Amino acid sequence: MVETLTLSSLWNLVVSPHGLYLIGYAWLFGMSLWVSFFGGVIAFKTLPRQQFGNLQHRTFPIYFVLSIGLSSSLLALWTASHPDVITHITRPNVADVAQAYALAYVLLAQGFNYFVIGPLTSKTMFQRHKLEKEEGKVYNEPGVSDEMKAVNRRFGTLHGISSLANLGSFIALTFHGLWLGNAGVKGH
Repeated sequence: MVETLTLSSLWNLVVSPHGLYLIGYAWLFGMSLWVSFFGGVIAFKTLPRQQFGNLQHRTFPIYFVLSIGLSSSLLALWTASHPDVITHITRPNVADVAQAYALAYVLLAQGFNYFVIGPLTSKTMFQRHKLEKEEGKVYNEPGVSDEMKAVNRRFGTLHGISSLANLGSFIALTFHGLWLGNAGVKGH
């Protein structure tokens, strides 16, 4: 049967919870893909290091807030439309529960990045900038102070933790997207 578009059917697209869910997922996945693998790499290769750091300091909080908002909305919508999630919450092998866990991971990881790791990383980065000015040396030059070496180790650790949490979020979103592509928003 051929479906004809009408104003009513177009309006139903706009207010469809499944359609809105997919738009929200696409926004979150696309943003995560761009920030994680393209935007940061381009900025790193293009900008002087301290400008790059300042850009990341301003960009990442917005990215994390949007990720938190979108992932929490998706988790709420998923849970509301899949009653299996609450019934079987302790059984991650139940498909709908696994999808909720994936979304919850994104929410928790990006929340951790926003509230804990991001501020610590920024503080450490600015501390390193200050030391560079005081010592008259770039952070990775030979002969930097022991304090600079300690700040470098701390920055590397924090950046690594943040990157792993963000990569985990991307993997969880990819898993969820593959599920949506095969089972749809409604599921089986």
